[in-house]
Amino acid sequence: MGEPSGIGPEVGMAAFDHFGGKAGNHPLKLVGDASVFASRQDALIPTQSPVTAVPGKPDVRNAAAVTEAIEIAVSLCLNGEAAALVTAPIHKAVLNAAGFAFPGHTEYLAHLTGAPRAVMMLASEKLRVVPLTIHMPIAQVPKAISKQAVFDTGEIILTALKRDFGILNPRLAVAGLNPHAGEDGVLGGEDESVIAPAVAALKARGFHVRGPLSADTLFHAEARQAYDAALCMYHDQALIPIKTLSFWDGVNVTLGLPIVRTSPDHGTALDIAGQGKADPRSMIAAIQMAADMADARAR
Repeated sequence: MGEPSGIGPEVGMAAFDHFGGKAGNHPLKLVGDASVFASRQDALIPTQSPVTAVPGKPDVRNAAAVTEAIEIAVSLCLNGEAAALVTAPIHKAVLNAAGFAFPGHTEYLAHLTGAPRAVMMLASEKLRVVPLTIHMPIAQVPKAISKQAVFDTGEIILTALKRDFGILNPRLAVAGLNPHAGEDGVLGGEDESVIAPAVAALKARGFHVRGPLSADTLFHAEARQAYDAALCMYHDQALIPIKTLSFWDGVNVTLGLPIVRTSPDHGTALDIAGQGKADPRSMIAAIQMAADMADARAR
């Protein structure tokens, strides 16, 4: 359900109708408040916490139902009753005001599933990117980059590319932090001292990895043919290229979990909620990718 006052429920129902209630061999279910999904009762797994949903006006009293929906869906995936989880956008400020102790979906899902490390990937047919650091001030990024973080994240990406995307010999490109990947240390030392050793360690494990690479030449059409995913050092380095190439059909995928989880790559869009303007293409893409990933894991 996500934030019931946002566009999540309406794009969820639009996507449900697009698929005719079934994505491949997977019947679709809607998890959330009965009044929010009133027109789809036959496919509903209801939450019990009270909800008063006014489009465009989030209410802290709805926070319990939002987290309950996530917990129900995760439980269904963990016990094998569901093949994958697709989440609608949540409103973090509302959840935080209600005492939600996590920065967002990714961290909460790691907590619920017991995953030691969860990784956010943005994916489309044109590009897959992972930001090593996510929602932090740019001034804090260099200190947050370590050899271990690059290695661990790279390993999770490469494992997921094989397990979840069916790529037998996955290739990972690792972007540098500084312009021109540091220009041999002239433009910053992190690329040589931190990123390059992590890349070497991944190679030593038998992975196909290149880097650190200059980010300004990493995302044009020819360059993208040389890798299956790119590991970037910070939020905008990863998200600007994919949102330029795939704004309407990009998908947020959480790697490193014992379950398949995707979501549309947009927010709650409170300003257009309930007006029939919400575009369901990202939700449709998220459902399709979740079904494909579930099938890949089952092979």
